Amino acid sequence: MTISIQHAREILHHAELLFSAGQVQAAVHRVAAEINAALSEQHPLVLAVMGGAVIFSGQLLPMLDFPLDFDYVHVSRYGDARHGGAMRWKVAPGENVRGRVVLLLDDILDEGHTLQALRDRVLALGAARCYSAVFADKQHGRPKPIRADFVGMEVPNRFVFGYGMDIQGAWRNLPAIYAVKNQD
Repeated sequence: MTISIQHAREILHHAELLFSAGQVQAAVHRVAAEINAALSEQHPLVLAVMGGAVIFSGQLLPMLDFPLDFDYVHVSRYGDARHGGAMRWKVAPGENVRGRVVLLLDDILDEGHTLQALRDRVLALGAARCYSAVFADKQHGRPKPIRADFVGMEVPNRFVFGYGMDIQGAWRNLPAIYAVKNQD
């Protein structure tokens, strides 16, 4: 579902800035340093989860100072909805994970089901090890089936958008993180 430009601007106008672009960049630099320390001798296969991880991946990868291979997966539980639904694989992990150290990159760890499904699939295909890095980890107070190995920032239990995370298909391109003021 595509929303109108006016509606998208109205959403942003009424949203609350949670983390500035500077805070976002500092978090990405910190995550890059952590990944460099952990994986610099691994030559991993990096799998970005489309479309949310595009910005995170695009800014993180140039900060990694080791050889890597890159590919992507496309799975969604959200679409344009605010709550997760059935898992939809558009591009699943392939045989290129066999025997590899894999690093999954995603925009947000919310309920954890998508990242858990990806990890399970990669390991079932024969990956030697699977790490995960998320830009944001939502703090909703409920148990999650998986924890990310690398986390950029923790975000409150609100509907957040920006830096790869969308709201009704809009605003993935924002360099900062915003939250909707009124939740349903």
